[in-house]
Amino acid sequence: MRRGGSRPLFFKLRGTRYVEMKIILGIDTGGTFTDFVLHRDGQLHIHKVLSTPDEPEQAILQGIRELGLDAIPDAFFIVHGSTVATNAVLEGKGARCVFITNHGLGDMLTIGRQTRRELYNLQPLPVSPPVPRKFCLETGGRLSADGCVIESLEENELAKLVRAVDALAPEAVVINLLFSWLDDRFEKAIARALPGHYFVSRSSAILPEFREYERGMTTWLNAYVGPLVQGYLQRLQASVPQAALAVMQSSGGTIAARQAGEQAVHMLLSGPAGGLAAARFIGQGAGRTRILTFDMGGTSTDVAMIDGELQLTTEGHIAGYPVAVPMVDMHTIGAGGGSLGYLDTGGMLQVGPESAGAVPGPACYGQGGQCPTVTDANLALGRLRPEAFMGGGMRLDLDAARGTLLRLATPLALTVEEVALGMVRIANEHMAQALRVISVQRGIDPRDLTLVSFGGAGGLHVCALADALGMRHALVPVHAGVLSALGMLVAPRSRQLSRTHPGLLADLPPGELEGIFNALEQQGRAALQAEGVAAGEIQVSHSLDLRYRGQSYTLNVPWSDPHTASTAFHQLHARRYGHDLDLPVELVNLRVGLHGKANALVLRSRPPGKAASPYATVPLHGVNAPVPVWSREALGAGQQLTGPALITETVSTTWLAPGWQGEVDTVGNLVLDCAQE
Repeated sequence: MRRGGSRPLFFKLRGTRYVEMKIILGIDTGGTFTDFVLHRDGQLHIHKVLSTPDEPEQAILQGIRELGLDAIPDAFFIVHGSTVATNAVLEGKGARCVFITNHGLGDMLTIGRQTRRELYNLQPLPVSPPVPRKFCLETGGRLSADGCVIESLEENELAKLVRAVDALAPEAVVINLLFSWLDDRFEKAIARALPGHYFVSRSSAILPEFREYERGMTTWLNAYVGPLVQGYLQRLQASVPQAALAVMQSSGGTIAARQAGEQAVHMLLSGPAGGLAAARFIGQGAGRTRILTFDMGGTSTDVAMIDGELQLTTEGHIAGYPVAVPMVDMHTIGAGGGSLGYLDTGGMLQVGPESAGAVPGPACYGQGGQCPTVTDANLALGRLRPEAFMGGGMRLDLDAARGTLLRLATPLALTVEEVALGMVRIANEHMAQALRVISVQRGIDPRDLTLVSFGGAGGLHVCALADALGMRHALVPVHAGVLSALGMLVAPRSRQLSRTHPGLLADLPPGELEGIFNALEQQGRAALQAEGVAAGEIQVSHSLDLRYRGQSYTLNVPWSDPHTASTAFHQLHARRYGHDLDLPVELVNLRVGLHGKANALVLRSRPPGKAASPYATVPLHGVNAPVPVWSREALGAGQQLTGPALITETVSTTWLAPGWQGEVDTVGNLVLDCAQE
């Protein structure tokens, strides 16, 4: 199976000379494990190490040493999915920022859209503003909605503003002036006047679109995580000087590390985007282009839909903050292998969203964990084999897992196995509901799709989730336990650019729109060519954000001409909302997507061979007869399995539930089908 053509990856070494990279390493830093997929001499090598949340680069360097890459003299290429930006936002540990806007708008980020997070809570807890009031500075340089100057920005006011910034001594500066997407001269003047040691995030560069609050929040998030991302990437690059380093963006494409720090807001879904890139790659090779995905790791589960291409959204949120840059459209919940089980104040069993994380991790890891997790529950049920975890490199402690579960089981008057099964069922229902949000609530029947599971814990739950949604087909990809890291290898270099240009679509001259498209395209082409992407290999797509006049929200449709775009909008509106309207169609934003060819990656065909035999049979709770345990590496192409069965591999385990059948395809994917009517 091959994606993206046959061109190998090249890295711009110096001047205009390019060196072919024969060694490519994909790295995904998760909350519990850091995953590695190494492509070397045409072969894939898989590796995992425990994450080091306080210093993520330490786990990466450990993996590089264990893979033997630290001593090689040749240059190699790293594509990294990082959680540094995400964790900084979730934990509230970003950089100290000054927010600069026009006179009278200093409370912009605090007031927001005046929407309540809990609509019917009469006594909501107070929420701290993104930027404290004393760090919000107001200045001139105000434009009207048509780009006319209402209030100029004089040199003496600019000097006063710089002194005020210096007095506050921030780490980063956010500049968000009204209508800067029409004319960015005042924002640029402020940026030029600031001393060079500040990390400066300018809204007209980060998000040249209307809606000053969403633009301001996105620009603030970029500044909030930018210094941390820059410092982290610089430390990582210094530790592996022989490597060329690129980073996965939230939109599913990569960007050179030297540019990623300035565009840090594009990394908020870095790791999950890698998983979707790989799921699309695997799905297309298996002939499954319409899929629902769920990525279950140690800390959380991400669910998404792929219909041929990755679905992007500009209405994403993280930690309650709007993020208006393009990112993969996914739904995330706090349900993972490390999710903690507990009894609530009413004595009811609950699971998550709190997680044991990497330290101390589940009790069965033997690192001091004292609370029961979903991983402990699966181990107690027999679905995880103590001797087969991490390919035998990490033996699980069954007694420790049972001990933590017993503390839950005793007050409930249940057995350890019963409470473990209850925890798994609750976690399954959380994930099934998340899958309904991304499918049923959008008018999509999941029964028409294939469920693709990955992540270290995904295979243990895939059959139960498919049953819950009435789905009859599922797929567990080869290397499912490290699929996000594999996605780093198949993701193309890319850019997503946009610009607001409001007006009724029928009244706008097509030539006017083409001029804006061309300007954005030239900007994106220059950025990609600077990273070594050949001009002839850059693929470009143009699209529009449209809405009916009077609406607040938009739908994105491809652009070819006004009539075709308008027709496509009416049809999409009818599919999404069940109706269309006899109203004029209004243009809001123009968007340009650019990407190079994906790396040439061939998954090795698995020989048919003779039928393998299970290497063990084990008792499982709730199953009458002993269950066969198969080694996935020993299964040849075409081999068929019937549930109940366990399939173990180095980085994950698959539970083939009763009523399900599986077959190994030509590259090693497990194709699952429900045998029951």
